[in-house]
Amino acid sequence: MKKQKGNYKTGRHWQDYLWLWPVIYFSLGFFNILFAWLGMIDFLVPLIFAIARGNKNFCSTYCGRGRLFTFLGKDRGFSAGRLAPAWLHARWFRYGFMVFFLFMFGSLLFQTYLVASGAGTLEEIVRLLWSVRIPWDWSYPAGVAPDWAVQFSFGFYSLMLTSALIGLFVMSLYKPRTWCTFCPMGTMTQGICQLKAR
Repeated sequence: MKKQKGNYKTGRHWQDYLWLWPVIYFSLGFFNILFAWLGMIDFLVPLIFAIARGNKNFCSTYCGRGRLFTFLGKDRGFSAGRLAPAWLHARWFRYGFMVFFLFMFGSLLFQTYLVASGAGTLEEIVRLLWSVRIPWDWSYPAGVAPDWAVQFSFGFYSLMLTSALIGLFVMSLYKPRTWCTFCPMGTMTQGICQLKAR
């Protein structure tokens, strides 16, 4: 097959297959919750891009979740393709959702601290939409890691799964990457880029 610069004859780039990353991540975490720590890649790498390069290239090119929504919504037709309501990408909503998301992440860290200090006990549950408690005790073989590390895994997997489900929901109603308009990481990296540009 004749190669063109950066792609193959089909027009596909290697980045187009990054949709596999969230699929692999959630599959691994389903069977062993400790793999939830891999999700920190999705937190740290966008921030590194924004701080080091002053751009949102990670979001537009390398984000596996965005690629998944494109793959399912555009390539596979699971998106209605409608424009999202204006409030979903309004500044007040984006920053409000980011603050809420950071609050929930802070709550996760606090629960991890309680378990680490002995003031709390390990809960082998996944919380969907921050409230629906689902038993998930098959995914952790006891004694493999400290309880605080396991607690963080359950909390972080809950956060990642909840945000993915929200993204899939808005993808089905509107354009494929509607989630990207109010993604907390995207909002944070945009803020960093704006600060660097001053």
